[in-house]
Amino acid sequence: MTVDLAGALRKLKPEKRRARLAARPRQELVSAADLAGAGPLALLPDTNVYILDAAGRLPSEAAALVDRALLVHCSVCLGELAVGVANADPERAGWRTRRDHYAALFAAVPATRLLTPDAQVWTEAGLIAGTLARTQGYGKAQLKGLLADALIYLTATKAGLPVLTADRADFDIIQQLAPEGRVVAF
Repeated sequence: MTVDLAGALRKLKPEKRRARLAARPRQELVSAADLAGAGPLALLPDTNVYILDAAGRLPSEAAALVDRALLVHCSVCLGELAVGVANADPERAGWRTRRDHYAALFAAVPATRLLTPDAQVWTEAGLIAGTLARTQGYGKAQLKGLLADALIYLTATKAGLPVLTADRADFDIIQQLAPEGRVVAF
């Protein structure tokens, strides 16, 4: 596979982006509550969905979607979860339970429902993250988080799936640069 940076630059036009983007009002975005009565659907959960679910803090409207949707997973999210497990203090109470929970979650992900960003997605995610870091005034730590979010968003977009996320603000500004994707926030 060849990577088309020139095509990605034409598509995303980072040089034309100079102004800071503002998050759109909540009512302009699709929320988990908006899909309460929708028929069958497939979703790609963002990393925060797994974390909130494991902590028992996933809002009811998001939990209802997760329970009835066909979940397709992203290797970027699994990587972020693995970082969290390894970064947690193994001496703290509950570490083994957390470790075992995520180990079981990873084992339950069917290979047929695990998406991995390809080289073109990585390239476009890099352009989005770099553009947003520049226009929003983000630092290096935020740049890495934006890159992960852009990878998740573009991987879902390529598969024709919406991303379910609690990170309304970052995914909204990513979607403003790449409007072909869909986000369901809660």
